[in-house]
Order: sequence, then C-alpha cells, then structure tokens
Amino acid sequence: MADVAQLAGVSHQTVSRVLSNHPNVRESTRADVQRAIEELGYRRNSSARALVTRRTLTLGVVACNPTLFGPSSTLFGLEEAAREEGYMVSAVTLRRYTAAALREAIDHLSEWGVEGIVVIVPHRDAVSALAELKLPFPVVTVEGGHSLPIPGVSVDQRLGARLVTSHLLAAGHSTVWHVAGPPSWFEAEARAVGWRATLEEAGAEVPEPLIGDWTPLSGYRAGQELAGRVVARGARPGATGLSAVFVANDQMALGVLRAFREAGLSVPGQVAIAGFDDIPEAEYFAPPLTTVRQDFTAVGQASIRLLVSRLEEGAAGGDDERVVIEPRLIVRRSSTPS
Repeated sequence: MADVAQLAGVSHQTVSRVLSNHPNVRESTRADVQRAIEELGYRRNSSARALVTRRTLTLGVVACNPTLFGPSSTLFGLEEAAREEGYMVSAVTLRRYTAAALREAIDHLSEWGVEGIVVIVPHRDAVSALAELKLPFPVVTVEGGHSLPIPGVSVDQRLGARLVTSHLLAAGHSTVWHVAGPPSWFEAEARAVGWRATLEEAGAEVPEPLIGDWTPLSGYRAGQELAGRVVARGARPGATGLSAVFVANDQMALGVLRAFREAGLSVPGQVAIAGFDDIPEAEYFAPPLTTVRQDFTAVGQASIRLLVSRLEEGAAGGDDERVVIEPRLIVRRSSTPS
C-alpha cells in the first residue's frame, strides 16, 4: 500500500479510503490511485487486514448433498449475496448427516476464521445433529424445518405443492397422484403435506404416494408402476382416477416422463405431469414441464442478511426469526394440452 501511495503521490490513508470506497475522495485522486494499483498489481492482504481489524469478512457455508439442484442453487445464491455484502464464502459439503460430520465441518470453518455460518440442512438427521452442537458464532439455517431455536430461511414448500395440486384439480382431474421425495427430507415432507391437504379440502381421493430419492432413476421406476396402473385401469370399463401426477422434483419427473413414453402413454393427453424446482432443463423436456419455481437468489439474500445483521448490528431479531419465500407455479404443456 505504501508503494501505491508513493506512485500515486498521495498518503497511505488516501489509498486506504479508495480501497474502502470512501466517498470523501476526489475523483481525480481516486483515478490516480486506481492507476497505481493496476500498474503495481497490488492486491489486499486479507490475513494482514484481519490482524489489524480482527475481522476476516468471511462467512462459512455447510451444505448437505450439493449435487442436487436445490442445495447447489442455494449455495450459489448465498455466494452471490455474500459478495454483494462485501464478504467472501468458504464452503464445506457433507455426504453424511451426523453430529460428528457437522461438528467436523464447523470446526474446519472455525479454524479458517469465518465470522458466521449458514447451514443448509434440509435433512432431518442434519437438523438433529445441529441441535447437539454448541455454536461458537452466529448461525442461520436454510430449509431446516424451523424446529431449531436458530434464525432460518426457507421456501414455502407446502404452498408450492398446493399451487400445483390445485392447478391439476382445476384442469378437471378427479385426483392427483404423488411421487414423493425421501421422507427424511423436510422439503419432501412439506410438499407431501401440501398435496394431501389440497386433495382433502377438495374432497378428492388421496392415493398412496410412491416414494423416490430425488433421482431420475427413482422417478422412472415410480413411473413404470404408475403406467401399469393407468393401463390396468384403462382395461376396465369406466375405470378412471389416474390422470394426473405431481412429482416432488423435476429430476424424478424426467424419469416418470420416460416411463410413460415407453408405456405408450401420451402426456398430457392421457396423464398430466407436474414437477417441482424449475430446473433450467425443465422447459426443454418433452413436453415442457409444468413445475414450481423456487427463488434461490431470494433465499441466498435473506440468509446472508440475517447473518450479517447479527454480525454487524447484534441479534436484531430473536433466535426464532424466520423468513419464508413464496414459490411460483410455472405452467407448461405437460399439464395443459396445447
């Protein structure tokens, strides 16, 4: 920084003001400092700054199974929001949802000097593990089921399931079948609850849901079973009832679509299908998939705001502070004949 100041012909303090975007710097002086920075290739030393300020401006993220679209999109949204707030992100991913694995991840982030942590915990076992830990810094959860005395952010999964189920019932289907996610996931549970409640309120039959594991393969196997039921019902005079399916995520819906196509069933002519998540490929499925869009950017921004408010302003809200993001139904041809 002293070299930059000498080359630009300004004081060390002026260089510091430019680097921190202080408003009380003349534009011509700011330009001189920026030219000197570029010429010298100057980069801030975050370790040295942390020694002086006692702050690392680094946030930690613990993510469960980030290979799935939801957790990976949430992680991206968090990183983007953190950068906008002037923080860097250090992430640790978990394959196991145990207290030991979570403690190890938090210890690792603590060693790197993070100031606070966002924990993406959509899995029941991960929440149980988190409850067992003593947390050395502020923590915010994402999709944690709101069962912990920790600030949290989530998408209204029940509302999303209600929107898509109501859409299918309004299209004239007598009921809606469901391919659910794994029961240990809060999102799967909430989507199934919303689907069931909507059917019950409409006085419709509530079929026994099929259980998948979020993968296209599990959706394909569920689709084969459902296709067999459609064919069997169609073989009986007057048999109706399996004409619409709500699948708990888009990857499983892709598997269901393939199974129906192989069985000779037209979508949405014979069976309407809808998914959840609105992955980027959903509008390119054959046919394009009706689904529920989650605003992962909003989730990331809300999570970082909650965490930063506790770092910079103290706990403005209580430990039970919750932010709930509303999803949006995206209607495409898989549920509505063109």
